Amino acid sequence: MVRYIMLALALLAAFGICIGAGGFAGLHWLWLLPVGFVGSLIGLVVLVFLVLWISCAFVNMEKPQKKDSPFYRGLVGFVANLVVWILRMRVDTKGLEQLPQKGRFLLVCNHLSLLDPVLLLAYFRKSQLAFISKRENNSMFLVGKVMHKLMCQLINRENDREALKTIIACIRLIQEDKVSVGVFPEGYIHGDGLLHPFRSGVFKIAQKTKVPIVVCTVQNTPMVKKNMGKLKPTNIHLHIVGVMQPEAYENLTTVDIADRVHGMMAEDLGPDLVLKETP
Repeated sequence: MVRYIMLALALLAAFGICIGAGGFAGLHWLWLLPVGFVGSLIGLVVLVFLVLWISCAFVNMEKPQKKDSPFYRGLVGFVANLVVWILRMRVDTKGLEQLPQKGRFLLVCNHLSLLDPVLLLAYFRKSQLAFISKRENNSMFLVGKVMHKLMCQLINRENDREALKTIIACIRLIQEDKVSVGVFPEGYIHGDGLLHPFRSGVFKIAQKTKVPIVVCTVQNTPMVKKNMGKLKPTNIHLHIVGVMQPEAYENLTTVDIADRVHGMMAEDLGPDLVLKETP
């Protein structure tokens, strides 16, 4: 939808340029129309990111974000879809009809690149996802302020006590019906494209809130950077492989839940994309 809006606006602007330059009586419009279209499209993209930059300039990081911001949520969703289009990410989706349409949930996904949350924000715009993110991302240009407005929670992965505080904060967000929470239970981007073992602590969020666990996988997002240099599109796979309802995990430990979710992801990805355990 986003690309069609941008293309339609660029085309209208190009027609406007042609009309302003004398209409279609002569032949000048044959070169002016495509040049105006490309120029207008680039201008629109720049304008969207300028709006994001100006909007983020007014974000006060010292002021606690008490509720999800519809304005920033809508703006970020639009920008995320725009990024997917600009980077030529051809996304194959599967199982998206399983995504809960009412109520909150915990979304868990494998983690391959920095584009993973962008992809999820683009395709799950209505789900109000707030991600658990490493503290270092808070200092990234625009990213930190966007995360703040979307109620994302920072985690100290090297300090279990501090990490628990983040888990408790996420539990409260779901209990207070403010957002759904997205987590990458591998903890890190390992860079080898494989599914790694999970940190089971994040599944306390589901245990305490008794919400569905949406199990999701992504493939090929690391290839986007390489293909951009070759001006090639990238085929991305985004799958919801299953939804664990509360009754399916109510008697399980967090380790048991992690093992079951890991197994669901591994089955979808296939053995070649799963880290093999050393004997």
